[in-house]
Amino acid sequence: MDNQRLKEQAHDVDVTVWVGKSGIDAVVDELNDQLSNRNLVKVKFLRAARAGNPTEEKARTLADRVSADLIETRGHTAVMHR
Repeated sequence: MDNQRLKEQAHDVDVTVWVGKSGIDAVVDELNDQLSNRNLVKVKFLRAARAGNPTEEKARTLADRVSADLIETRGHTAVMHR
């Protein structure tokens, strides 16, 4: 499926994973489980998780950790697909 269609589908998906002060390590297993059950997951990066780094950078790192494709980032929210 192409990225444009995935972005359109992601519009109606709610955020189900929040990355906070515990960082990416704390959500890897949860995100992995969610990606196993559905094809699109939205992840919100809270201020404490960003720590001065761009959301895009954090999102790419997390996507790599769970073997997912980063479809897009908007603001501090990322959409991942597997």
